[in-house]
Amino acid sequence: MQNTLVQLLHDSVKRFPQKTAVMQGEKTLTYIELWEKACGVAHYLLRNKFKNNDKACLLLDNSAEYIIAYYGVLIAGGSVIGLNTAAKSRDLVNWIEHSDSKFVFASIHHAEVNDVLDNLPANRCQFIFIGSEITKENYHNWNQIQMNSNFPESCNGWIPDEKLASIIYTSGTTGKPKGVMLSHTNLYENIVSILTYLKLNNNDSIVNVLPFYYSYGNSVLHSHLAAGATLILENSMLYPQKILSVLADKKVTGFSGVPSTFNLILNRTKLCDFDLTSLRYMTQAGGPMAPANVERLKKELPDIDFFIMYGQTEASARLSYLPPEQLENKPGSIGKAIPGVQLEIRDENQKAVSISETGEIYAYGKNIMLGYWKDKEATSSVIYDGWLKTGDLAYQDEDDYFYIVGRSTDMIKSGAHRISPKDIEEVILELDGVEEVAVIGVSDVLLGQIIKAVVVIAPGYTLDKMQLMRHCKENLASYKLPKNIEFKDEIPKTASGKIRRFMLEK
Repeated sequence: MQNTLVQLLHDSVKRFPQKTAVMQGEKTLTYIELWEKACGVAHYLLRNKFKNNDKACLLLDNSAEYIIAYYGVLIAGGSVIGLNTAAKSRDLVNWIEHSDSKFVFASIHHAEVNDVLDNLPANRCQFIFIGSEITKENYHNWNQIQMNSNFPESCNGWIPDEKLASIIYTSGTTGKPKGVMLSHTNLYENIVSILTYLKLNNNDSIVNVLPFYYSYGNSVLHSHLAAGATLILENSMLYPQKILSVLADKKVTGFSGVPSTFNLILNRTKLCDFDLTSLRYMTQAGGPMAPANVERLKKELPDIDFFIMYGQTEASARLSYLPPEQLENKPGSIGKAIPGVQLEIRDENQKAVSISETGEIYAYGKNIMLGYWKDKEATSSVIYDGWLKTGDLAYQDEDDYFYIVGRSTDMIKSGAHRISPKDIEEVILELDGVEEVAVIGVSDVLLGQIIKAVVVIAPGYTLDKMQLMRHCKENLASYKLPKNIEFKDEIPKTASGKIRRFMLEK
């Protein structure tokens, strides 16, 4: 083992064996317990014909079981696919099949798990169920698989740095899924950079509300385990007062969120009611946060280092950060490149632009993805000579700080979610009577963006909003549901036939 996620965890296990690694409610897991249970998972997989380079999906909420399964798969020489637990069975089945996964770790209580089982081809993969005593062919019981706590000898030494560690799906219903391939090197390099600028160490702890199946939450998970810190898992922001109570009661040092997370905290709580003197830092990514909210947060929590960050799944999470001391001097900036990353602003011909001139952000570093799983064409459209074409339009000031001004792609950022308009358009087009549809993101104070669908009804048909929403609810995850449906006679397009989405915002 060299520069791998497994090595980073093992180093923390050796240094802090009895320290609490994970806490969820009253349940705790030390580093040595985490390691032994993960090794047990690895042994079980290998005994059940799991081979080097095989893949396993995780259909689990954030939990100790998720983390144990994740590292168990890596120790066994495999790759992990964290499935979005809010997705419907059609997406889940598509991702499982597309990834060629041999195993699925799933909660027996997940609302879609029976539909997933019904729609997957027979013997497509084996399921390990958490929360059930089921044990039969192709169904395994979680409680019976962690019997061997030793590191599997057959694994020792053969986890190369460039080995595929994870695939993170960013879209894909009936269309072609887009699975971002991240190697151990990609994740390792990004984690080391994050540890450096956040100055994370074993004295830190974090209340995590970000889902691990997304890149941001994934980086929080691995970086804190690599630091020997403690992860306190809270899976909902429904009651932000509860989150602040945990931060205060556990004397937590860190907290990470997306803009909507901080909007909830600022607008539905009174920060002054909680003792947050132990809180050392906060991080924000996942889309732009209003400078007024940043200013308000800093006013209420003046002693906390607040890091504004920017990144992409294709970059293993992080590309830039704004040092806390520059918040007032550089409002609206995403900062400078993190250690080990280069950023450039280029024009449509990939030529560097001048200071203050708008262009597209290109990124280079060991954290840039291997490519898209089973999609060389999509990979070649965003990777040029090792540089990632981010799709984000920005400019650089005279001090080399970057400012994003828009997107050159159509991905919608709503709350913690990244949503492809195509996924929603495909579902709406299944309805008889829908001639054409365009889905866009519209600015929203709380979520960053909400989803708007513009629909053209075919001649001779009658459809209303209730019918459309009913169909969407049956086939889309809740976070993909349109908040606004508008009927039009036509959808504006360019001369070449491309939808002019900016004209649909009003």
